[in-house]
Amino acid sequence: MSPATWTLGRSRGGLTTKIHVLADRRCRLLVRLTSAGQRHDSLAFRPVLRRLRIARRCCGRPRTRPARLLGDKAYSNRAIRAYLRRRRIIATIPQKADQIANRAKLGSKGGRPPTFDPVAYKERNTTERSFNRLKAFRAVALRTDKSDYVYRGTIDVATIKIWLRDPVHQDPSGTH
Repeated sequence: MSPATWTLGRSRGGLTTKIHVLADRRCRLLVRLTSAGQRHDSLAFRPVLRRLRIARRCCGRPRTRPARLLGDKAYSNRAIRAYLRRRRIIATIPQKADQIANRAKLGSKGGRPPTFDPVAYKERNTTERSFNRLKAFRAVALRTDKSDYVYRGTIDVATIKIWLRDPVHQDPSGTH
């Protein structure tokens, strides 16, 4: 097996792998993706969002567009904000300090600052809590698997266990 299939990348802490996730409000992982540790978070944004499938309560195709997306400053760039606007997804992403300074330096030519809802942003801790739930599994936290597909399988098993601890309660008859 070649080292190219390991998705290991060198970062400040040594050889690492990044796990990119989308989580719901109950800290359950909906989408998982791995990349090399040195790759920037924003490069995995579109592949993660493309994998999102939310089942509907009754029938029909699964939803692929969340109503709101909460992200940290790593996702604060024009391309991501434009992509979310095109898909009619409300973005709650804080701006980086250098972006604010550049906009102020340009004056009226800097454009309008993006909207930001600080009350909604308080819910972003659900992503951090879902990472904590995931890293509670020792094999995920230590990355004991060498190949990427085995490590992704370990993440999938941990995700299944998280979902089984907090299942979705639906009416078995299908009526509400």
